[in-house]
Amino acid sequence: MRVLGRQKPRTPYTLCSYTTTTYRGKNGKDNKAAAYIAAVFVGVLLSYGLFRTALFSILAARGSASSYRLLPVVSGLSLPHEAPLYANDDSVPPLFSDQASSASVCPQARPLVPSRHRVLDESLTKRFANETFKLEAYKALGGAVQIPTVSYEDLAPVGEDSRWDVFGELHEYLEKTFPRVYSSLNVTKINTYALVLHWQGSDEDALPVLMTAHQDVVAADPATTDDWVHPPFSGFYDGTWIWGRGSCDDKSDLIASFQAIDALLEQGFEPRRTFVWAFGIDEESSGTQGAGHLSPYLEARYGTNGFALLLDEGGSPYGKAYGGDVIFAFPALSEKGYLDVQIEVTAPGGHSSVPPRHTVSLPSFHLSSSLLRPILILVTCTLDAHQAIGMLSAMLVKMEDNPHPPVLSRQSSAFNATLCAAAYAPEYPADVRRLALAAVHDDAALEALKGALLDRFGAEYDTMLRTTQAADVIEGGVKVNALPERAWAIVNHRIVEHSSVAAVQERLTGLLHPLAKRYNLTMDAWGHQISGAGTGPAHLSLAVAYGYALDPSPVTPTGPEDTYQILAGTIRGAIEQSARGYNASATVVVPQIERGNTDTSRYWNLTRNIVRYSHRREGDLYNGYHTVNEAIKAEGWLDAVRFYTKIMLNCDEYL
Repeated sequence: MRVLGRQKPRTPYTLCSYTTTTYRGKNGKDNKAAAYIAAVFVGVLLSYGLFRTALFSILAARGSASSYRLLPVVSGLSLPHEAPLYANDDSVPPLFSDQASSASVCPQARPLVPSRHRVLDESLTKRFANETFKLEAYKALGGAVQIPTVSYEDLAPVGEDSRWDVFGELHEYLEKTFPRVYSSLNVTKINTYALVLHWQGSDEDALPVLMTAHQDVVAADPATTDDWVHPPFSGFYDGTWIWGRGSCDDKSDLIASFQAIDALLEQGFEPRRTFVWAFGIDEESSGTQGAGHLSPYLEARYGTNGFALLLDEGGSPYGKAYGGDVIFAFPALSEKGYLDVQIEVTAPGGHSSVPPRHTVSLPSFHLSSSLLRPILILVTCTLDAHQAIGMLSAMLVKMEDNPHPPVLSRQSSAFNATLCAAAYAPEYPADVRRLALAAVHDDAALEALKGALLDRFGAEYDTMLRTTQAADVIEGGVKVNALPERAWAIVNHRIVEHSSVAAVQERLTGLLHPLAKRYNLTMDAWGHQISGAGTGPAHLSLAVAYGYALDPSPVTPTGPEDTYQILAGTIRGAIEQSARGYNASATVVVPQIERGNTDTSRYWNLTRNIVRYSHRREGDLYNGYHTVNEAIKAEGWLDAVRFYTKIMLNCDEYL
């Protein structure tokens, strides 16, 4: 609150009220001339303010150019004439006018099944069909779900917070449930609770394969406990579903990995290639205590680019996504970037009974006439009166009204996925199919394709083609009768692959700068003072929340000789040999971008071949992730166990 000279401090209301007494002369009579001049002058000022407001709105709408960078091509559009065993499968029925077009825009790996390990694979199939084995496996997953290894946002480092202790209980459970794994493999604990399993192969020159999952789960809101069919940490198996937090994300992949290793050990498998597993403990929060410690350990032990392949959770469930009788599977070969922005407005407080109004800033001027002194006080009152929550709200509305523009480039995962769908989906819209093929070389068709995809598929493509923004946390004020001196919000950004953290920061600075100027706010962004804003007592600050930002990930190569082909072929082989049956004419593997982030964001130095894929069919998840009634279909989860054994056998044989 400001003090005028040695006078008693006045609220904005009393300052403005002062104008009603200064229109009288020394004799106490009305000074009508002064009042008339004042009214005219105020009208001129207000008209100028409205003009400035309109001008600012027009300029703000123009925005500022964002800088972009391009990532590598996701899928090779031109392939060599000769392809290896597992690339360019021409048995998938194409839907473009000629088969060559389909093969060039969306090459498919041949279904890959173990050959040298065929007898072992058949023995595992029989083992997994055994009802006793199934029930024991379901019990193993349910027991892990019962241990509430919750990852909290405010966890202190391991050793400084007792809430980490529950991970010790999970370790005891794993060792008790899978004694053969612990006695046969080299098990190392990193930062107390993160785990590394090492299964040494006979060929020490072959790069190892790394598979990852995480031990932690998100919290279950106690207020929703009564909404669960079975309690959130029950691990209950009802004959069809296994219920509880982590049954889908990610105790499912954790226990499936242990189950697959144990089954292979039981069958006497001795790998030629070394296999490694890394299990983090805080993927659902910061990742600093788990993958943040695992990554330097793995790089120090196995070397930079020391792994032939990294397989982590992710992707989308496979199924007949585009209708017809063709199954599509969706491994993710890249991830969006990540940025949490804290937008903070600080302003003088005051009593809520006299709330100020934020308004446009006016040019400075000098009034020497005492006759116009009331106007100066009125203008000063208006300029200096700012409401932190109101201005913060205006910032958020500005962002909501100006989403990041959608971009479809030939180098993007979205374009690659579109070509695959257009090439092989029987019920894909014919007009979009034609545009997709034309867009391979025609820029006008590419732009038309973007519009068609947004119109036909809505949010599915909207989130793939643009950087998304979501205001998730907001705070301001401590009492109903006190104007807040500070209001802030955190806006989450998932950065599309053609952009970057720097580009998002530059765009947001340019977007909010006109508002800072309009409300006469000083401004800093990303640690630097921003000139040309305001000069008033209130302030706008833009900063990276939590000190963490991530550019979009590198894109896994998909050439005919790349490791990806082993993974893609295994996906097709596992789906077409599923114990639950196969009712389709073909399976198509479509690389995509992961909209969220996984622990792989810490592992970029370990390999360029990173695939995010959890082997699940549409309908295997009862209600999705991170929500009430998280549950996984038991038979579907057992398919994931089968998949892990197949990828290990195929990597051991073909990689």
